[in-house]
Amino acid sequence: MILRLSKTLLVAAVAFFYTLVVFNNLTDYGTNYAFLHHVLLMDSTFPGNHGMWRAIHRLWIHTIFYDSIIGWEAATMLLTWAGAVELLRAVGKPGAAFQNAKTLAIGGLTVSLLMWLVAFLSVGGEWFLMWQSHTWNGQEPAFRMFVVIGVIFLLLVMPEEGPQS
Repeated sequence: MILRLSKTLLVAAVAFFYTLVVFNNLTDYGTNYAFLHHVLLMDSTFPGNHGMWRAIHRLWIHTIFYDSIIGWEAATMLLTWAGAVELLRAVGKPGAAFQNAKTLAIGGLTVSLLMWLVAFLSVGGEWFLMWQSHTWNGQEPAFRMFVVIGVIFLLLVMPEEGPQS
């Protein structure tokens, strides 16, 4: 039972984290928009790098990128909250029922992992060369979040054994 509660609470903790992230991005839109703006402009990458042709200067595209990230975070938030509720409902049920209740949580954690790996580490870090910036480099926080979410994902997908593992 304690392992099931652990899995449930960790998924709820991820949902809570994303609730705060979405809240912050909506109520203080400009702060993280500035980060994304500089990443897309590539204005703090190494001088003379040959990747500057990738920079995006149209501000409306910056807004679309940022709003898409907030939408991605909101989808993760909703999936993980719904997943935590489903897990909580199944905590005392047979192992197969708890295993089946993991679907939304696995979906939410997967969406989260994809965001950190694709949007931040791949697109931001490699395509827009964010790693070259001393000021606007979010790779370490992105990696940290990928690892945290990944550990929770791995714990969650461990198969259920017995009637109330």
